[in-house]
Amino acid sequence: MARAPAPAEPTDGAQSVRRALAILRLVAAGQDRGVRLTDVATMSGLTPPTVHRFLKVLMEETAVEQDPATRRYRIGHEITLLGLARTGGVSIRGIAEPYLAALAAAAGHTVFLSVRHGADSVCIARHLGSDPIQVLSIDVGARRPLGASVSGIALLAGLPVAEARALTQRNAQRLQGAGRTVTQVLAAAEACRTHGHTYAPEGVMPGTSALAVPLRDATGGVVGAISIAALADRLPRERVRGTVARMHEQATLVCQRLGEIERARSRRR
Repeated sequence: MARAPAPAEPTDGAQSVRRALAILRLVAAGQDRGVRLTDVATMSGLTPPTVHRFLKVLMEETAVEQDPATRRYRIGHEITLLGLARTGGVSIRGIAEPYLAALAAAAGHTVFLSVRHGADSVCIARHLGSDPIQVLSIDVGARRPLGASVSGIALLAGLPVAEARALTQRNAQRLQGAGRTVTQVLAAAEACRTHGHTYAPEGVMPGTSALAVPLRDATGGVVGAISIAALADRLPRERVRGTVARMHEQATLVCQRLGEIERARSRRR
Protein backbone atom coordinates (compact mmCIF):
# COMPACT_ATOMS: atom_id res chain seq x y z
CA MET A 1 0.00 0.00 0.00
CA ALA A 2 1.31 3.38 -0.92
CA ARG A 3 2.25 5.58 2.01
CA ALA A 4 0.14 8.67 2.49
CA PRO A 5 2.00 11.89 1.75
CA ALA A 6 3.42 13.62 4.79
CA PRO A 7 1.30 16.53 5.95
CA ALA A 8 2.53 19.95 4.97
CA GLU A 9 4.58 21.77 7.55
CA PRO A 10 2.45 24.20 9.55
CA THR A 11 3.05 27.81 8.65
CA ASP A 12 1.62 29.42 11.79
CA GLY A 13 5.00 29.36 13.52
CA ALA A 14 6.84 30.95 10.63
CA GLN A 15 4.13 33.56 10.21
CA SER A 16 4.33 34.44 13.90
CA VAL A 17 8.11 34.86 13.69
CA ARG A 18 7.75 37.16 10.67
CA ARG A 19 5.09 39.22 12.40
CA ALA A 20 7.19 39.53 15.56
CA LEU A 21 10.21 40.70 13.56
CA ALA A 22 8.07 43.17 11.60
CA ILE A 23 6.77 44.61 14.86
CA LEU A 24 10.31 44.83 16.27
CA ARG A 25 11.43 46.80 13.21
CA LEU A 26 8.56 49.23 13.59
CA VAL A 27 9.29 49.68 17.29
CA ALA A 28 12.98 50.23 16.48
CA ALA A 29 12.01 53.01 14.07
CA GLY A 30 10.65 54.96 17.02
CA GLN A 31 14.09 55.02 18.70
CA ASP A 32 14.08 56.47 22.23
CA ARG A 33 10.77 58.32 21.82
CA GLY A 34 9.00 55.03 21.15
CA VAL A 35 5.86 54.25 19.14
CA ARG A 36 2.20 53.90 20.03
CA LEU A 37 0.37 50.60 19.71
CA THR A 38 -2.03 52.18 17.21
CA ASP A 39 0.91 53.31 15.06
CA VAL A 40 2.38 49.80 14.98
CA ALA A 41 -1.03 48.37 14.07
CA THR A 42 -1.52 50.88 11.26
CA MET A 43 1.95 50.42 9.77
CA SER A 44 1.96 46.63 10.09
CA GLY A 45 -1.58 46.07 8.84
CA LEU A 46 -2.34 43.94 11.91
CA THR A 47 -5.25 44.51 14.27
CA PRO A 48 -4.54 46.31 17.57
CA PRO A 49 -5.39 43.20 19.66
CA THR A 50 -2.94 41.11 17.60
CA VAL A 51 -0.20 43.72 17.95
CA HIS A 52 -0.88 43.94 21.69
CA ARG A 53 -0.46 40.17 22.08
CA PHE A 54 2.88 40.24 20.28
CA LEU A 55 4.10 43.25 22.24
CA LYS A 56 3.13 41.60 25.51
CA VAL A 57 5.25 38.53 24.71
CA LEU A 58 8.16 40.67 23.47
CA MET A 59 8.01 42.66 26.70
CA GLU A 60 8.08 39.44 28.74
CA GLU A 61 11.26 38.51 26.87
CA THR A 62 12.69 42.06 27.39
CA ALA A 63 12.97 42.53 23.64
CA VAL A 64 10.56 45.46 23.96
CA GLU A 65 9.87 47.82 26.85
CA GLN A 66 7.08 50.30 27.52
CA ASP A 67 7.49 53.79 28.90
CA PRO A 68 5.19 53.94 31.94
CA ALA A 69 4.53 57.65 31.43
CA THR A 70 3.84 57.83 27.69
CA ARG A 71 2.75 54.18 27.18
CA ARG A 72 4.94 54.12 24.07
CA TYR A 73 6.95 51.04 23.13
CA ARG A 74 10.67 50.97 22.38
CA ILE A 75 13.39 48.38 21.85
CA GLY A 76 14.49 46.56 25.00
CA HIS A 77 17.87 45.48 26.32
CA GLU A 78 17.63 41.91 25.02
CA ILE A 79 18.00 43.08 21.41
CA THR A 80 21.14 45.04 22.26
CA LEU A 81 22.65 42.04 24.05
CA LEU A 82 21.89 39.74 21.11
CA GLY A 83 23.62 42.15 18.76
CA LEU A 84 26.79 42.02 20.87
CA ALA A 85 27.09 38.29 20.15
CA ARG A 86 28.33 39.01 16.62
CA THR A 87 31.81 40.50 16.65
CA GLY A 88 33.45 39.01 13.58
CA GLY A 89 33.20 39.67 9.88
CA VAL A 90 34.06 42.65 7.72
CA SER A 91 32.34 45.82 8.87
CA ILE A 92 31.62 48.39 6.19
CA ARG A 93 31.31 50.90 9.00
CA GLY A 94 34.85 50.19 10.21
CA ILE A 95 36.21 50.41 6.67
CA ALA A 96 34.42 53.66 5.91
CA GLU A 97 35.18 55.48 9.19
CA PRO A 98 38.37 57.35 8.14
CA TYR A 99 36.85 58.39 4.81
CA LEU A 100 33.65 59.63 6.42
CA ALA A 101 35.74 61.65 8.89
CA ALA A 102 37.76 63.12 6.01
CA LEU A 103 34.57 64.07 4.17
CA ALA A 104 33.09 65.72 7.27
CA ALA A 105 36.28 67.73 7.73
CA ALA A 106 36.41 68.81 4.07
CA ALA A 107 32.72 69.64 3.67
CA GLY A 108 32.15 71.01 7.17
CA HIS A 109 28.76 69.30 7.38
CA THR A 110 27.44 66.23 9.23
CA VAL A 111 28.12 63.02 7.31
CA PHE A 112 26.09 59.81 7.64
CA LEU A 113 26.55 56.23 6.47
CA SER A 114 23.40 54.16 5.91
CA VAL A 115 22.76 50.63 4.68
CA ARG A 116 19.68 48.85 3.45
CA HIS A 117 17.94 46.33 5.69
CA GLY A 118 14.91 44.86 3.96
CA ALA A 119 12.58 47.71 3.11
CA ASP A 120 14.37 50.17 5.39
CA SER A 121 17.49 52.29 5.45
CA VAL A 122 19.46 52.15 8.70
CA CYS A 123 22.00 54.74 9.82
CA ILE A 124 25.16 52.97 11.05
CA ALA A 125 27.62 55.87 11.39
CA ARG A 126 27.64 59.64 11.85
CA HIS A 127 30.51 62.16 11.77
CA LEU A 128 30.33 65.83 12.69
CA GLY A 129 31.91 68.51 10.53
CA SER A 130 33.43 71.85 11.43
CA ASP A 131 30.44 74.12 10.78
CA PRO A 132 29.31 75.97 13.94
CA ILE A 133 25.84 74.44 13.66
CA GLN A 134 25.64 70.74 12.85
CA VAL A 135 22.44 69.09 11.61
CA LEU A 136 21.82 65.89 13.59
CA SER A 137 18.84 64.80 11.53
CA ILE A 138 19.20 61.11 12.35
CA ASP A 139 20.84 59.05 15.09
CA VAL A 140 23.00 55.99 14.64
CA GLY A 141 20.72 52.96 14.67
CA ALA A 142 17.70 54.86 13.38
CA ARG A 143 15.77 53.27 10.54
CA ARG A 144 13.38 54.75 8.00
CA PRO A 145 11.44 53.28 5.10
CA LEU A 146 13.48 53.38 1.89
CA GLY A 147 12.69 56.64 0.14
CA ALA A 148 11.85 58.67 3.24
CA SER A 149 15.31 60.30 3.14
CA VAL A 150 18.08 60.96 0.63
CA SER A 151 19.96 57.91 1.91
CA GLY A 152 16.96 55.71 1.20
CA ILE A 153 16.66 57.18 -2.30
CA ALA A 154 20.32 56.38 -3.03
CA LEU A 155 19.87 52.83 -1.75
CA LEU A 156 16.71 52.35 -3.81
CA ALA A 157 18.51 53.61 -6.91
CA GLY A 158 20.97 50.74 -6.62
CA LEU A 159 18.26 48.10 -6.89
CA PRO A 160 16.74 46.71 -10.08
CA VAL A 161 13.84 48.92 -11.13
CA ALA A 162 11.20 46.23 -10.54
CA GLU A 163 12.51 45.45 -7.06
CA ALA A 164 12.69 49.14 -6.16
CA ARG A 165 9.11 49.62 -7.33
CA ALA A 166 7.86 46.64 -5.30
CA LEU A 167 9.64 47.79 -2.14
CA THR A 168 8.29 51.31 -2.51
CA GLN A 169 4.76 50.04 -2.98
CA ARG A 170 5.18 47.92 0.14
CA ASN A 171 6.28 51.03 2.04
CA ALA A 172 3.49 53.24 0.65
CA GLN A 173 1.66 53.71 3.94
CA ARG A 174 4.83 54.39 5.93
CA LEU A 175 6.09 56.80 3.28
CA GLN A 176 2.79 58.66 3.43
CA GLY A 177 3.45 59.22 7.11
CA ALA A 178 6.77 60.80 6.13
CA GLY A 179 5.05 63.07 3.59
CA ARG A 180 6.19 61.12 0.53
CA THR A 181 4.26 59.40 -2.24
CA VAL A 182 5.27 56.32 -4.19
CA THR A 183 5.44 58.39 -7.39
CA GLN A 184 7.74 60.98 -5.81
CA VAL A 185 10.08 58.35 -4.39
CA LEU A 186 10.38 56.35 -7.61
CA ALA A 187 11.01 59.53 -9.63
CA ALA A 188 13.76 60.56 -7.21
CA ALA A 189 15.35 57.09 -7.42
CA GLU A 190 15.34 57.25 -11.22
CA ALA A 191 16.96 60.69 -11.14
CA CYS A 192 19.61 59.32 -8.78
CA ARG A 193 20.39 56.50 -11.22
CA THR A 194 20.87 59.09 -13.95
CA HIS A 195 22.89 61.69 -12.04
CA GLY A 196 24.69 59.55 -9.46
CA HIS A 197 23.36 61.51 -6.48
CA THR A 198 20.14 62.77 -4.93
CA TYR A 199 19.55 66.21 -3.45
CA ALA A 200 16.76 67.41 -1.17
CA PRO A 201 16.63 71.22 -0.87
CA GLU A 202 14.25 70.63 2.04
CA GLY A 203 15.62 67.94 4.31
CA VAL A 204 13.97 65.83 6.98
CA MET A 205 14.35 68.67 9.48
CA PRO A 206 12.90 72.12 8.65
CA GLY A 207 15.46 74.61 7.38
CA THR A 208 17.93 71.96 6.27
CA SER A 209 19.10 70.41 3.01
CA ALA A 210 20.49 66.94 2.35
CA LEU A 211 22.55 65.17 -0.27
CA ALA A 212 23.42 61.49 -0.81
CA VAL A 213 25.51 59.29 -3.10
CA PRO A 214 25.46 55.50 -3.38
CA LEU A 215 28.35 53.44 -2.08
CA ARG A 216 29.26 50.56 -4.39
CA ASP A 217 31.29 47.40 -4.00
CA ALA A 218 33.75 45.95 -6.53
CA THR A 219 30.92 44.46 -8.61
CA GLY A 220 29.09 47.78 -8.86
CA GLY A 221 26.36 46.78 -6.43
CA VAL A 222 25.16 49.40 -3.97
CA VAL A 223 26.12 48.37 -0.43
CA GLY A 224 25.41 51.65 1.33
CA ALA A 225 24.80 55.36 0.99
CA ILE A 226 26.85 58.33 2.15
CA SER A 227 24.79 61.41 2.93
CA ILE A 228 25.33 64.94 4.16
CA ALA A 229 22.91 67.18 6.04
CA ALA A 230 23.38 70.91 6.59
CA LEU A 231 21.49 74.13 7.15
CA ALA A 232 19.75 75.03 3.90
CA ASP A 233 21.80 78.18 3.38
CA ARG A 234 25.01 76.15 3.78
CA LEU A 235 24.02 73.60 1.13
CA PRO A 236 22.13 75.48 -1.61
CA ARG A 237 21.72 73.98 -5.06
CA GLU A 238 24.69 75.92 -6.47
CA ARG A 239 27.04 74.15 -4.04
CA VAL A 240 25.79 70.65 -4.81
CA ARG A 241 28.20 69.94 -7.65
CA GLY A 242 31.33 70.64 -5.59
CA THR A 243 30.02 68.76 -2.56
CA VAL A 244 29.03 65.75 -4.68
CA ALA A 245 32.55 65.64 -6.11
CA ARG A 246 33.98 65.40 -2.58
CA MET A 247 31.48 62.71 -1.68
CA HIS A 248 32.24 60.62 -4.74
CA GLU A 249 35.96 60.95 -4.04
CA GLN A 250 35.62 59.47 -0.57
CA ALA A 251 33.06 56.89 -1.73
CA THR A 252 35.55 55.69 -4.35
CA LEU A 253 38.23 55.29 -1.68
CA VAL A 254 35.84 53.26 0.47
CA CYS A 255 35.00 51.04 -2.49
CA GLN A 256 38.66 50.52 -3.30
CA ARG A 257 39.35 49.48 0.27
CA LEU A 258 36.37 47.13 0.23
CA GLY A 259 37.73 45.55 -2.95
CA GLU A 260 41.19 45.09 -1.43
CA ILE A 261 39.75 43.35 1.61
CA GLU A 262 37.51 41.08 -0.46
CA ARG A 263 40.42 40.07 -2.70
CA ALA A 264 42.59 39.31 0.33
CA ARG A 265 39.82 37.18 1.81
CA SER A 266 39.42 35.29 -1.47
CA ARG A 267 43.10 34.45 -1.58
CA ARG A 268 42.93 32.95 1.93
CA ARG A 269 40.07 30.62 1.03
